[in-house]
Amino acid sequence: MNSITLDLSSIIQLSDEQYYQLATTHRELRMERTPAGKIVIMPPTGGETGKRNFSLLGQLWLWVQQNPKLGVGFDSSTEFNLPNGGDRSPDASWIKLERWNALSEDERQRFPPICPDFVIELRSETDNLKKLQAKMQEYLGSGIRLGWLIDPKTKKVEIYRPSQEVEVLNPTTLSGEDVLPGFVLDLKPIWGE
Repeated sequence: MNSITLDLSSIIQLSDEQYYQLATTHRELRMERTPAGKIVIMPPTGGETGKRNFSLLGQLWLWVQQNPKLGVGFDSSTEFNLPNGGDRSPDASWIKLERWNALSEDERQRFPPICPDFVIELRSETDNLKKLQAKMQEYLGSGIRLGWLIDPKTKKVEIYRPSQEVEVLNPTTLSGEDVLPGFVLDLKPIWGE
């Protein structure tokens, strides 16, 4: 099953508050909003993607627990209200502690109005690669410092960094570089090895 995109722009331009109300009223739908205001409804993932995502989150969780003064991590259920106008839910993400603490309690409870410092998008069996690449560009335009688009089909990773060309690798591990110092993601469970 593929995602469904609704373009309501000829009828209404949803404010951030209206979109928040729509998304929280219909929690059973996994939805995001593009900067152009289109609503994207995503299907649930299959078992293999869920297993891969579990490994990603587990590895990131362990690093965050070992480095609690650096920042906070988030799962795929967290939606961020990005500076470019989109509302997106990366598969995994992380925000530097000072930036997270600068948000008000209300902002942390809702869709945080901040772009994560780090995001991971894991391509599922039904994901369109071009749409995921466009989503990664949205993160770049909103301020991520490091982003990984992981494609288990090709065993390739696209690495997104500000002011740099996208780097495409076929690695077995990935380094969190200076954004997540000491974090190394083992891709063998993602590749099914």
